[in-house]
Amino acid sequence: MNYIMTTSNLTKIYGSVHAAENMNIHIRRGGIYGLIGRNGAGKTTIMRMLSGLSTPSSGSFSFEPQGKNGIGIGTLIEAPGLYPKLSAYDNLKIKCIGLGVAKEGRDAYIRDLLTLVGLQDTGKKPIKSFSLGMRQRLGIALALVGDPEMIILDEPINGLDPQGIAEVRHMLERLREEKDITIMVSSHILDELAKIADSYGIIHEGRLIDEFTSADLMKRCGEFVTVKAEDLPSAERVLCEMGFEKISFDHNNDLRIEGATDKTQEMIAALAKAGVGLKELYVTHLSLEDYYLNMTGGADHA
Repeated sequence: MNYIMTTSNLTKIYGSVHAAENMNIHIRRGGIYGLIGRNGAGKTTIMRMLSGLSTPSSGSFSFEPQGKNGIGIGTLIEAPGLYPKLSAYDNLKIKCIGLGVAKEGRDAYIRDLLTLVGLQDTGKKPIKSFSLGMRQRLGIALALVGDPEMIILDEPINGLDPQGIAEVRHMLERLREEKDITIMVSSHILDELAKIADSYGIIHEGRLIDEFTSADLMKRCGEFVTVKAEDLPSAERVLCEMGFEKISFDHNNDLRIEGATDKTQEMIAALAKAGVGLKELYVTHLSLEDYYLNMTGGADHA
């Protein structure tokens, strides 16, 4: 596997708090890596270390840049740092000067970035009058100054309306497809993350508890039967007597039966015959959010 970045036991300790502990992350070149976890789980801590904004307490990470300007990683951590009275063009110009982008061709370079993020028509409009979505897109444009091989984005769609979320999502897809830029992104909106990411890492209480690809997710989840009943122990006993072995309880404390999606009518009949009050029985497919909740053991992932 061609990885652009890997970490080895990456750890960050603040006093007695282990914000991130023994993280071993693998980010594939040209992919979109989704980092998932509750607030305080350690996502931003990891991103700050990988961006060079925070020094690890122990462990290490390696990055293999190929950028022609030597700029390896672009970042948007938390809110973008912007000059509110200046235009999008002028904000990018300041960043270009700071990173040593050559004056010759700089104007076209900035205008290309504005077009890439959909801000080409903002003219001299000051940043303070931009919507939140426009500011986020400008923040991503700033992260792209210097032609990095990889960008790290911390909650880039947080607080956006549905249109703003869709705009940022389409823009990230274009960056990967047209520019071959590797992206590491965190988000609380897991349904949106599932639309663009091809690999994931789940962070829980400062530890990486799972790392998988979209293909892995499909293999692990598959289809299954969910049973909601008034007497779940009795329902479980009846289903076990029917010969179903892969029975478990999900995060809602409902029964989950794997490999039995063609046996729903038999289940309903058997439960009714046993006098078990059945509330619901249906076939479902486990989503990224469901998988995350099952892995972390709770519904509160905000």
